[in-house]
Amino acid sequence: MLLKIRNILISLVLLAVTYQAHAEDGHQTATENKSFNLKEMLFSHVLDAYEWHVFTMPDGKHISIPLLVIVKSSEKGWFIFSSSRLAHGHAYEGFSISHNEKYRGKVVETTANGEEIRPLDLSFTKNAAAILLSCILLVVIFLRLASGYRKAPLKSRRGFAGVLEMLIMSIYDDVIKPCAGPNYRKFSPYLLTAFFFVFLNNLFGLIPVFPGAANVTGNLSVTMVLALLTFILTNVYGNREYWKEVFWPDVPVWLKVPLPIMPFVEILGLFTKPFALMVRLFANMLSGHFIVLVFMGLIFIFAELFGQAVAGGVSIVSVAFSGFILLLDVLISFIQAYVFTMLSAVFIGLGQVEHHPEKAH
Repeated sequence: MLLKIRNILISLVLLAVTYQAHAEDGHQTATENKSFNLKEMLFSHVLDAYEWHVFTMPDGKHISIPLLVIVKSSEKGWFIFSSSRLAHGHAYEGFSISHNEKYRGKVVETTANGEEIRPLDLSFTKNAAAILLSCILLVVIFLRLASGYRKAPLKSRRGFAGVLEMLIMSIYDDVIKPCAGPNYRKFSPYLLTAFFFVFLNNLFGLIPVFPGAANVTGNLSVTMVLALLTFILTNVYGNREYWKEVFWPDVPVWLKVPLPIMPFVEILGLFTKPFALMVRLFANMLSGHFIVLVFMGLIFIFAELFGQAVAGGVSIVSVAFSGFILLLDVLISFIQAYVFTMLSAVFIGLGQVEHHPEKAH
């Protein structure tokens, strides 16, 4: 049921974006006034940035936390400076924020002939700051929880500590033990860390103001690293039986020689599993952000097309649906963290498969 609702809402998002694109073309030919740009609003909220937006003043002034820009010029070497030097279209030492379509929103270096090129960019961006903040928060929470268990290991936990204990034991007993193979204890620290990291950042992404509003798990680079860690653990700790099933699977010989059809399929499967893991988390969390933003954008679109009176009526529906989607996304945040952990445990468990010879009757 939830998936059906999600698919319908995603269809509405695509319809709104397409309609807005046609509307923009019409406005550009009819008037020179700047109209509301839904596409720009969507991507300005979900893409990474060199500053962390806090709030906007009534007069339209943006209050943001500047972050550290770390770039290396091909000619002038390394530069480390605050992103506030690049605010409002300013340039610093030949670096600026690009407004061209190719490098939009990225730090670029302007050459002597006016060409924009991308330097080596290792900047401490909003997503990096959000990752650091969530990691510090997780370390503080679990160190305090561990300290309490050392002092009173048999004490019954209540409140927040009790919820965490229940959640940890649920993931450990219902996901890791049955799925991660006989050596599940070895992989439990990674799997539990992955679950709480994904879950916490999913929740942070739903908060529209600082310290939220960072789209960490809706960033393909972050989900790629998480999937890569699962890929490494699966294949580095894969046993002999696992690799035998990859290069010499238990199928008829003609599927293995002279053409290695099944080995090719199995090797391809080594990479499609983490790829699916990466895309599943990325797409689900990004679509949730898009749906809420599109409902908010509909207010401004209707205001431009039909006037303030119609937009006032649409705003009631948009805000109501946005609230519903945010509540739904709280549940989806847990589900996606749970699914990511479960699939990672399953893939790791497949690498620990044991051969059980059939007993003669």
